[in-house]
Amino acid sequence: MAAVRLLRTWSRGAERLVCVRYFQTCNNVHALKPKYVCFFGYPSFKYSYPHRLLKTTASQQGQIVQFKLSDIGEGIREVIVKEWFVKEGDTVSQFDSICEVQSDKASVTITSRYDGVIKKLYYNIEDTAYVGKPLVDIETEALKDSEEDVVETLAVSHEEHTHQEIKGRKTLATPAVRRLAMENNIKLSEVVGSGKDGRILKEDILNFLEKQTGAILPPSPKAEIMPPPPKPKDRATPTPIAKPLVFTGKDRTEPITGFRKAMVKTMTAALKIPHFGYCDEVDLTELVKLREELKPVASTRGIKLSFMPFFIKAASLGLLQFPILNASVDESCQKVTYKASHNIGIAMDTEQGLIVPNVKNVQICSVFEVATELNRLQRLGSAGQLSTGDLTGGTFTLSNIGSIGGTYAKAVILPPEVAIGALGSIKALPRFNQKGEVYKAQIMNVSWSADHRVIDGAIMSRFSNLWKSYLENPASMLLDLK
Repeated sequence: MAAVRLLRTWSRGAERLVCVRYFQTCNNVHALKPKYVCFFGYPSFKYSYPHRLLKTTASQQGQIVQFKLSDIGEGIREVIVKEWFVKEGDTVSQFDSICEVQSDKASVTITSRYDGVIKKLYYNIEDTAYVGKPLVDIETEALKDSEEDVVETLAVSHEEHTHQEIKGRKTLATPAVRRLAMENNIKLSEVVGSGKDGRILKEDILNFLEKQTGAILPPSPKAEIMPPPPKPKDRATPTPIAKPLVFTGKDRTEPITGFRKAMVKTMTAALKIPHFGYCDEVDLTELVKLREELKPVASTRGIKLSFMPFFIKAASLGLLQFPILNASVDESCQKVTYKASHNIGIAMDTEQGLIVPNVKNVQICSVFEVATELNRLQRLGSAGQLSTGDLTGGTFTLSNIGSIGGTYAKAVILPPEVAIGALGSIKALPRFNQKGEVYKAQIMNVSWSADHRVIDGAIMSRFSNLWKSYLENPASMLLDLK
């Protein structure tokens, strides 16, 4: 066993003598955090303040650590590397963003667990990374042999310690927002987020920069459009010589990845469900008027009010009367589970493919709260930043195919759900009122699909009629709102 000798280091600070004990082996000196410090003239007390390690003859040696891709849940074993936020030679700290990866369910930002220097990137953009395999090599700081180590106690006030804890907490921000902050030398810990759960938005960074410097980021320069030169009138136009057309294009094959890979699995399972359809038309004339009145109110609150929050809330009120439509079945269809929460999914068309995030607990939300959450999901969906929590847990789905075009659709159920609705475009069409007079009506068609193993046509028809009545007479929704 290596001989152990006791070192005693005496230091005098602020007219008080501090005694600190160290243990040194033959090969290395290990500085131990002092638990107890004796101040002459004062009783002993437990030491818990920060310290700084000063080295007299110490040298530093880099230790290479392989930063591996951890399990991100949901049974995901592989991801696609979509973007690197670092390069070889960059210095990173804990919680700094390393890269953004995309699974078949969501996009995830990977952050560093170490302080150090990036030495190697194992993947290129669009490469497939596997759970448990290295992502990057990070050179961390390590201590070599030293003859003597001295621990200098720092007098840190309670206010400073509390401030460090606040700054050390994890900030919520998308990679794009982090990059904008880094480019303008802004610490995210100094910015107050206005998003959900304190999330820092792009507007927060711009407002912070404007307050600090009084300047606003300049807009991107627009290319100057040069008018074509005038053609001389006296020049004769040559007759073009016909040449055979040669097409040089080639077919290309690429793997199915990301959200499209998830859609393959989901739709394959969905087509095993015996679907039945039910279609109807809804007169939204009164709802169109109501929305026009409420749009300025929502705009003053910073929310874009579309028709979807009304469709979602009306569906939730209908599900309270017909809970079988807010249920799920097991794979063998031997058990049905009635869901307490109305997590209504909204099908979205993005550059990555079809995604279906859901608005959680619609049964306890107001129309404005549904609109606020819908705005957040649409913003993150466009940026490809939806989390796994946003994309899972749905109990009922609406697909607004009419925002692109079309009147009818045959929607496919997302298992393990049992029903889905497809909403067509709103069109101005002539209709008769109760007096037999023709008037201009705002008509939307809806196409429902349901699992015929547990739902029959009568239930779907009654639910559709109730949902339709709420939308044709929006005031009636007030009677059932909670």
